[in-house]
Amino acid sequence: MAQLYYRYSSMNAGKSIELIKIAHNYEEQGKRVLLMNSYLDTRYGKNVVASRIGIKKEAISYDGTTSILDILKKAQEESDEPIHCILIDEGQFLTERQVMELAQIVDYMNIPVIVYGLKNDFSNHLFEGSQALLIYADKIEEIKTVCWFCDKKATMVLRVIDGKPVYDGEQVMIGGNDSYIPVCRKCYGNPNLESLSETHSH
Repeated sequence: MAQLYYRYSSMNAGKSIELIKIAHNYEEQGKRVLLMNSYLDTRYGKNVVASRIGIKKEAISYDGTTSILDILKKAQEESDEPIHCILIDEGQFLTERQVMELAQIVDYMNIPVIVYGLKNDFSNHLFEGSQALLIYADKIEEIKTVCWFCDKKATMVLRVIDGKPVYDGEQVMIGGNDSYIPVCRKCYGNPNLESLSETHSH
């Protein structure tokens, strides 16, 4: 039976590369996948899922008004070949309604859905999408990565602007490594940002 998977982590844990790898595995077997990414994520161009290590794959962009069911139906009409899996990057930006659509796709159309994303934002609140996924997903898995300041597991995201930690502001501000850093709980509250600038200047 198909399941709804939610695979979450902090930043820089290799979520996008894992998603691209799964898509590649399906396609090597001649199976069709539907790849989606948030319209907010334009760091590497529009309508792509891209990993920091430079691998890209075409994707359909979604925003808060997108019906994933409609996109699926359109994709199914375009070919006789069925969709075998739906893969979604930046799943924290999904709305609760969209997560419910994904659950319906799994339950009534028997298509597995794998969603990758962050769990908490930089001020340690759940995103709407991550909260809904924690409630509705069949399988919740953590992808581990290490804190940039120590060797502990990173569980939080630190927003850094002009070399200073920022703990309040708008929830969404798309940025690469220069804006967000994966950190553990201890370093979130007390980050050693000087050590970071030293590391990056070498």
